[in-house]
Amino acid sequence: MEEVSWCPDDFRCPISLEVMTDPVILPSGHTFERRSIQRWLDGGHLTCPVTNLPLPPSPPLIPNHALRRLIAAVSPPPPSPEKVRDCQGAEPPALSSVSGMLRLAKSGPAGRRLVLESGAVAAVLLRRVAGGDEAAARALVYLSLDGDDARVGLVADGAVDALAAAVSGGGVAAAHAATALTSLATVGVNKCTIAAHPTAIPALAAALRRGGAPRERREAATALYELCKLPENRRRAVRAGAAPPLVELAAAGSARAVEVLGLLAKSRECRQELSRIPDMVPVLCAFAGSGNARAVDQGLVVLNWICSESNRLAKEAIKLGAFQLCEALVKDDNCKIAKNAVELARTLEEA
Repeated sequence: MEEVSWCPDDFRCPISLEVMTDPVILPSGHTFERRSIQRWLDGGHLTCPVTNLPLPPSPPLIPNHALRRLIAAVSPPPPSPEKVRDCQGAEPPALSSVSGMLRLAKSGPAGRRLVLESGAVAAVLLRRVAGGDEAAARALVYLSLDGDDARVGLVADGAVDALAAAVSGGGVAAAHAATALTSLATVGVNKCTIAAHPTAIPALAAALRRGGAPRERREAATALYELCKLPENRRRAVRAGAAPPLVELAAAGSARAVEVLGLLAKSRECRQELSRIPDMVPVLCAFAGSGNARAVDQGLVVLNWICSESNRLAKEAIKLGAFQLCEALVKDDNCKIAKNAVELARTLEEA
């Protein structure tokens, strides 16, 4: 989400991407906003949203008091009652400019709702976002923090058109626009709507291919990661040409790019496309031996998928030492990594 000096990524819930107010710890060791993780569990999910590892039945949610105190200590103070009253009392100047709407959106829930309910989003803000206005794109990121109803409403107002245009335009506004798409896509129905838009996923794929600023590419990859959690969106991403630049980004050390490749590899059509990309096997072998648990896990998974598709790639992996790597990883303390190493070793043995 929007990077501000007082708010490190660890303060944000991995599900909602909002700054946490009631952080709780799962048995997996990861911290979430209580409301978000409870909704996840109530939906019948039996795994940790971050690691995908199984959870015990009715897992306890342990308050993370230390993190809660830290967030409270460094967070900016809420707007004064006078400021909120000024906003609610119709302050035309604040809603007549993009900078004013950005200030309101940053001020907190009251300010965000004032902007969302004013009609200024559809009338002014989206037009400016489409034109590549950085402040407008940042405002849209903040507005998307107002909950699932706000995210669905923004999409209904035409936010996808504007954000896709901003991503296509490149630059700092493109990075903020991709961040906003990530936030909007955390709602299941929006994943379908955004991906079905004719320019959204192609714009994100183009942002990866442009090789622009690191943040722009990183935010585009993160948006694709969120969208590709929906199986049908994986084929859309590959058909838009996202796979080769993702491999290039992974070669530069991006664990997020490898995670997106891990989602793509679950589709047979996508695996066939991945198998055709030069340097795919060396990049995955490098990640599988990197030591980063999530990167190792995803590297093994994707390597296994593409080696099962092609004996040629399996033999290439063997030459690069993948079999020896598997022998070392089967003893890993992380059960998931050990299991994936065993499965990859079996695939390589059959090559």
